[in-house]
Amino acid sequence: MERLVILGGGESGAGTAILGKQKGYEVFVSDNGKIKETHKDVLTHFGIDWEEGGHSEEKILNANLVMKSPGIPDKVPLVQKLLAMNIPVLSEIEFAARYTKATIIGITGSNGKTTTTMLVHHIMKEAGYSVGMAGNIGDSFAKMVAESSFEYYVLEISSFQLDGINKFKPHIGILTNITPDHLDRYEYDFEKYIASKFRITMNQTAEDYFIYDEDDEVITRHLETHPIKARKLPFSLENDGKQGTFIKDKQFIIKTDQGIMEMRSDSLALEGNHNLKNTMAAITAAKLVGIRKEVIRESIQNFQGAAHRLEKVLKIHHVQYINDSKATNVNATYYALDSMSTPTVWIVGGVDKGNDYKVLMPLVREKVKAIICLGMDNTELKHVFGSVVDIFVETYAMSEAVKVAYKIAERGDTVLLSPACASFDLFKNYEDRGNQFKEAIKNL
Repeated sequence: MERLVILGGGESGAGTAILGKQKGYEVFVSDNGKIKETHKDVLTHFGIDWEEGGHSEEKILNANLVMKSPGIPDKVPLVQKLLAMNIPVLSEIEFAARYTKATIIGITGSNGKTTTTMLVHHIMKEAGYSVGMAGNIGDSFAKMVAESSFEYYVLEISSFQLDGINKFKPHIGILTNITPDHLDRYEYDFEKYIASKFRITMNQTAEDYFIYDEDDEVITRHLETHPIKARKLPFSLENDGKQGTFIKDKQFIIKTDQGIMEMRSDSLALEGNHNLKNTMAAITAAKLVGIRKEVIRESIQNFQGAAHRLEKVLKIHHVQYINDSKATNVNATYYALDSMSTPTVWIVGGVDKGNDYKVLMPLVREKVKAIICLGMDNTELKHVFGSVVDIFVETYAMSEAVKVAYKIAERGDTVLLSPACASFDLFKNYEDRGNQFKEAIKNL
């Protein structure tokens, strides 16, 4: 019996354990930290051996196959040992994809991938397709493959997950954009991060499709020097080409091998140019899988966006409060500030991943009336914006930040939580940060 060792007992680890057990592997789960009670219950229920609080090498180095959680970097000594022993180390999506014949739509990018994944899934569901949504969002892909038999999967895939693939290929690959993010995992080398994102298309053939943002210079430059086999379908707000999706006279124009489809673009549920792009990527995929125009049009009008992503919370005394806690990098915050049309009180800060805030300067000068920092160390923010806005306040708790915003904001303003940083200094994760924001507003 082959031995499958799983490093990390989180969502992807537990899901892989279930699928591995189902496929006849002897499974062992090892977590350096604590495993959630709900995941322990699942492992125990399936009779799967596990450990937490450290790795026992003797139980790991005898594996035939290892699935490591995307959160564990390759340079960890244990992973290096496994690789030196030629034991294959895969990501969950690589493992799970072996056990399904479903058509896969894979979505990656620095920003917009959650919204695009949810939107593609929403359109396909509304069209009555048998479709599951997994990956970086919701249930793990492996758990879904073990428990369901969908004909299609829409997967949100991070660069860390793509680093662990060797044969995985989506029939439709979507790359929303590439901006510097997670560079700490890529030796601060942007080219390595770009190559990681492009792994989504590395196994695609001429039968497959690659949908990408043609206005993104990083992507188009990479494609010029690294040709791909898949059929390319760009989307753009600026150009109009022979293939892909474009906008002309407030109409989406979608051109694929199956013909041309036109549809109004001015009644979207989601606001902002970045959401126009997410929508263009999603409707291109929807057309490729054969969904009718009426269904696509209705779906993009009634779609509810991702939580913690430009989520309108409440209006109090004519001040709109917006939760964009999912903006964990500068580019995501750029989109948020760009879509503001009223004077903005901006709550920002957290764990800085080597951010360059200067790109936000024109938007801050134009739209931001006050900055409220929410992080343990706000030195860099103070250095860049301290002299640009009249009001600059440092806070160390969400309730405090919201109270200060409430005092500063006047009728017609917007209070925007868009941190541009990770959340781990004061919160469990970005969801916890967003939920605390919403809670604090309700308590005003």
